[in-house]
Amino acid sequence: MADRVGSIDSLLASKEIAIACGSGGVGKTTTAAAAAAMAAVHHGGKVLVVTVDPAKRLASALGLTGFGNVEKRVPAQAFSHAGVQPRGELWAAMLDTKQSWDALVRRHAPDARTRDRILENPLYQNISGKFVQSHDYIAMERLYEIHSEGRFDLIVVDTPPTRNAVDFIEAPQRMAEFFSSRLLRLLIVPYRSRVINLASRPFYQIADRILGSQFLADIAEFFILFQTMYPGFVARARAVERLVRDNRTTFMVVSTLEAAPVREAEFFIDVLSSKKLHLGALILNRVLPSYLLDEGANDRAGLLLAGADTLAADLAGGSGADPSQVARVLTEMGDNFQNFAVVAHREATQRNELAKVPEVVAAVPEFDDDIHDLAGLLRLGDAIWS
Repeated sequence: MADRVGSIDSLLASKEIAIACGSGGVGKTTTAAAAAAMAAVHHGGKVLVVTVDPAKRLASALGLTGFGNVEKRVPAQAFSHAGVQPRGELWAAMLDTKQSWDALVRRHAPDARTRDRILENPLYQNISGKFVQSHDYIAMERLYEIHSEGRFDLIVVDTPPTRNAVDFIEAPQRMAEFFSSRLLRLLIVPYRSRVINLASRPFYQIADRILGSQFLADIAEFFILFQTMYPGFVARARAVERLVRDNRTTFMVVSTLEAAPVREAEFFIDVLSSKKLHLGALILNRVLPSYLLDEGANDRAGLLLAGADTLAADLAGGSGADPSQVARVLTEMGDNFQNFAVVAHREATQRNELAKVPEVVAAVPEFDDDIHDLAGLLRLGDAIWS
């Protein structure tokens, strides 16, 4: 693959928000944390990594307890144990949908009475993660809020798996559209006014029978109250969209070179391109080592296969080993090398195809052990950094 211009180092040095996206199981959460940790070590300032993935996988790797909605600094001793003295600070947070929605209501409600009625509404109390785009919308809202506060020099965001990450991007627009939708008007009109026209009556009779009057009333009250915050929602949604499109924001697509994740990566690259959003980096995890692409090494594996019997006899000579067993081992070694070489060449082709759009392409080899602490994150970070 041709050399790429730039690096993750230079990319993150020039941005304020980096959004990591990709399918599940490709190491996206770990990669986002590793990139944030490297930025804290090398760039200085305050760096925050935020996960909107419900799995609390960051906490143990970062040495955090009580990991949640409030940003928490990674302890200095975690870096000391990793043998590193960072120039800056690393912070971490995980989105708490309910807490963030409550804060949003308190911020945008026109008065205390409306605020309390919304927070006490039975439907509102059960929307966490279930209401239309609630998790994705509130994640974007929270990102905007944190960025607006100006407390962090860089925010790295770990999104849900790829197709949910598309919802993550589109959530503000969809939320605004929902609050002005015909369905919503149908639900709340009869509760704004007791006059129901003949054309709409069958709809309410059926809905009443299926859902019950009280449930419909709770829905209607909830959305009537929420519509009092509509101007604030729309203004905020537009501000969030501008932030995502701003040149201070970049996206990092994380994938492996297995078939399904590659399709997801291609899908998301296409989405970013169609929306004219900045694709700064493609990070490929668990890539086979480059020596498997060496034609000379592959030729020698062929020679090992062809001369296994002769070489086995020489090796077994004074050791008393069974030459046939030694030959079997040598044959397996040569055969395995050539099989892995085939896969490595296939990966290289896929890598070249995926690398046409991003500014930076980084590859991470398969590690022998799992990443479970800050030292492991920094080791991964070293692989992608420059």
